[in-house]
Amino acid sequence: MKIKSAIMGSLSILACGICWAATTAAQANAGADAGAWLHVSKSITIDAPADKVWNAVKDFDALNTWHPAVDKDEIVVGKNNRVGAERLLTLKGGGTIRERLLRFNRAKRSFAYEIVEGVLPVSDYRSRLVVSSAGDSAAKVTWSGRFKRKNVGANPADNENDKTAVDTISGIYQGGLDNLKKMLEGK
Repeated sequence: MKIKSAIMGSLSILACGICWAATTAAQANAGADAGAWLHVSKSITIDAPADKVWNAVKDFDALNTWHPAVDKDEIVVGKNNRVGAERLLTLKGGGTIRERLLRFNRAKRSFAYEIVEGVLPVSDYRSRLVVSSAGDSAAKVTWSGRFKRKNVGANPADNENDKTAVDTISGIYQGGLDNLKKMLEGK
C-alpha cells in the first residue's frame, strides 16, 4: 500500500510538472504570436548643404514632392508640421496611408510620425527622419522605423511575414532616399 501511494504521489507531481511546462510554453508562444519588433534604418549622403536637404524633406504635407511612390500628400487633421497633424498619402500604385506627426524639431532637422492606418504590411509603425550635416556641402539623411508585421499570428502567409514587412519598409526608405539624392544633386 505504501508503494502504491508513493507511485501515485510521484505520478501526481509528474502530472503537475507537465501541466506547468505546457502552460509556460503556451504563454511563451502566445507572446511570440504578438509579433516581434522589427527595425529598418537607411541612410544616404547627399552632396548638398544640410539646410537645403532639410528644406526639401521637412514639410509633412510634401512627401509627394520627393518620394516617387507617393502621388498625393494632404493634411486632413491639424496644421502642417504641427504635432498631431495627420496626412493622407495616396500611392501611385493605388492605396492610401494615413500618418500622424508625433514630433517636429526644426533646430535638430528631424521629425517623427506613426502610421494610423494603411495598406502596408506593418502595424505599430513609428518612424523618424533626420537630416544632419556631413561637412560644409554635404548632408546625411537617416530614415528609420520600428514596427511589427501586420499579421501577428503564429503562421502568417509568405506575403505577411517579418521578411515581407522589413523588405517593404526598406524599399520605401531606399526608394525615397535615392530619389531625394538624385533630385538635389541634379544627377
